[in-house]
Amino acid sequence: MEQVEQSVPVHRSVLPQEILHYLAPRPGGLYVDGTLGLGGHTEAILRHSAPDGQVVAFEWDEAAIQRSRLRLEPFGDRLTIVRRNFAEIGVGLKELGIEQVDGILIDIGLSSLQLDMGGRGFSFQRDEPLDMRMDNRREMTAASLLARCSEEELADIFFYYGDEKQARPIAREICSSRIIERILTSGQLAALVARAIPRRFHPEKIHVATKVFQALRIAVNTELENLAHILEDAVPLLRSGARFCVISFHSLEDRLVKRKFREQKELLVLTPKPLMATAAEVAENPRSRSARLRVAEKQ
Repeated sequence: MEQVEQSVPVHRSVLPQEILHYLAPRPGGLYVDGTLGLGGHTEAILRHSAPDGQVVAFEWDEAAIQRSRLRLEPFGDRLTIVRRNFAEIGVGLKELGIEQVDGILIDIGLSSLQLDMGGRGFSFQRDEPLDMRMDNRREMTAASLLARCSEEELADIFFYYGDEKQARPIAREICSSRIIERILTSGQLAALVARAIPRRFHPEKIHVATKVFQALRIAVNTELENLAHILEDAVPLLRSGARFCVISFHSLEDRLVKRKFREQKELLVLTPKPLMATAAEVAENPRSRSARLRVAEKQ
């Protein structure tokens, strides 16, 4: 089992007031937080559903679970943590004997733990092993994906999951470089991407490798597939009047949520346009800048 420090990192959940407004947790309610992370949203839901509201929280990152347990210990048996991905919410609830709930929240983004303390290559700010698995029980890492995919497959990953316009030269550089030396660390990959993209095409406001790292993370963790599963499976799990809140950080994810909400006849869309963080929140928490919240209600 992964060893973690016994301190809880500073963590700000995105769109906290908007989530509380739309999810509307109440005493006696039963809610699902499909992405526990470091527990910010879960804590807010538990506080606003006091004294007897309950939360079943899903998380597949063991390090995040260990840290959030410390933070949420005061809530006792009002909280149940399940080590599963949010795509498996239906299975997890069935194992607990739960048929329906009063609301579901999904936050599809990296936590502060994974970016700042994970040591798994999610960030290019430090040279770390190129892992990127949110669940260390999974076999495929970012390094193994880079080693086995063809040039065309890599280019597709970078273009479709990262919207990277320089996908083909980056994929070409990776395939040339891996013949000489295996690509095993985030530092190696970041330097390789910077070398592959002509300087005049380097973005001004973000690191040149940002989109490639995002695309690899999505591919390694099958994030879009997981999202598609829960968007299909969540509706039967909701009681009438219960709300389904989804926070995404990528246009592909947001379009998928928008389409699936509209396709579900039992859902009433409450947010025709996604809700975004206010300027004040972005100033306090820059990672909220790209967050998009969509909400639908079970009829």
